[in-house]
This record gives sequence, structure tokens and C-alpha cells, in this order.
Amino acid sequence: MKPSRSAQTHPTRTPPRWRVWAAAPALHWLALLLLCAAYLQGGLNKLTDFGGAVAEMRHFGLSPAAPLAAAVILGELGAALLVLSGRLRWLGALGLALFTVAATFVANRYWEMQGMQRFMAANSFYEHLGLAGAFLLVAWHDLRAPQGGR
Repeated sequence: MKPSRSAQTHPTRTPPRWRVWAAAPALHWLALLLLCAAYLQGGLNKLTDFGGAVAEMRHFGLSPAAPLAAAVILGELGAALLVLSGRLRWLGALGLALFTVAATFVANRYWEMQGMQRFMAANSFYEHLGLAGAFLLVAWHDLRAPQGGR
């Protein structure tokens, strides 16, 4: 394979500093942490206030509330830890994408609302779809990477 034109003219050229910094493993992990932050925070809050988690399930008409609250806690924390650890990252990311879409359809039914409540719920709905898309990209990237993204 023939080297690229820039490689031919500058064989010892180092990449720009921003490219080196952007490729740093710590920055990659920080980006994943930020992506998972809401699920870590939500899961820990539900874990420390299980009664509140059960009340949230009831508020959205979900039952049986206690087992669902426990499943949500396990799912949020477990999937976020898979993403952050790199072990089965694709599975954790896919789980959080699916959870996010499902929870968005339960909690942000803007089409049933009016006024400012509708406006805010619609914004949240589409922001959460974007978040789910980000997790799908993480899963896709992990599955395409050698050795499962590690």
C-alpha cells in the first residue's frame, strides 16, 4: 500500500498536539463517564431511596413497582459499569440505549401535554433520543474495535 501524500512529504511529522490529546485513553474514559453520569446518579439515588424509586414507578403507572424499581437500579448501575469497565461495553451501551428509549416513551409523552409542559417534555424526549444514539455509537464502535474495544 502506497503511503499517503502527506506521509511522503513529511515522514517524521508528529501529529498535532490536539490529536494526541484527543486520543488519550483518560479522555476517552472521561467521555464515557460523562455519558453514563445520569445513570450512575439515578441508580445510586434510587438505591439509597428505594421507597422513592418505588413511588416513581407508581407515578408512571408501572407495576409491580418494587421489582421494576430494583430492575431499573440494577440495569442503570450494571450497564453503566459495563460501559466504564470496557468489559462487554457494547452490551452495556446497548442496554442503556434501549432503557433510555423505553423510559423516554414512559416519562416524556409530550403529545399528551399542553403549553410549557409540552415544550419541556418534547425537548427532553428528543434529547434522550440523542443520548440513546450516543450509546448506540459506543456499542457500534466497541463491536468494530479489535478485541472488543479494549
